[in-house]
Amino acid sequence: MSTLPYWESKTLTEMNREEWEGLCDGCGKCCMIKLEDEETSLIHYTSVVCRYLNQAKCTCTVYSTRKKLVPTCVVLQPNELDNLYWMPSTCAYRLLHEGRKLPVWHPLVTGNRKAMKNSGNTVTGRVLSEEFVHDEDLEAHIVDWPQ
Repeated sequence: MSTLPYWESKTLTEMNREEWEGLCDGCGKCCMIKLEDEETSLIHYTSVVCRYLNQAKCTCTVYSTRKKLVPTCVVLQPNELDNLYWMPSTCAYRLLHEGRKLPVWHPLVTGNRKAMKNSGNTVTGRVLSEEFVHDEDLEAHIVDWPQ
């Protein structure tokens, strides 16, 4: 008899903090600076990321104080899941909230990050820090990934 993994047997609101945090694949896409078209509400990702993202590891270097240092940083909570339209389509929180499965490359499915890296689902090598881009130049950095 096989037991379903927690992400398939619990709702997002039933998960404890460790399980919730474990859903994050560590791709770094949520750290990409996004622009919203005021007329269409479409979200445009840029190849510019938060200055606190360790691009090689796709981890936040100030994770525990990120909201204090970056007031616009979103700390996802289960009660905010209806507003994830700006998150990439591969985001585990978004996928599970929409009733879909985790992708085959997700570290929870494979047991490691190798498949995710091999599938190109991280920002590593594809972005630059906001420290090197002026706000007025962000539009020049709009990319067609992630979807």
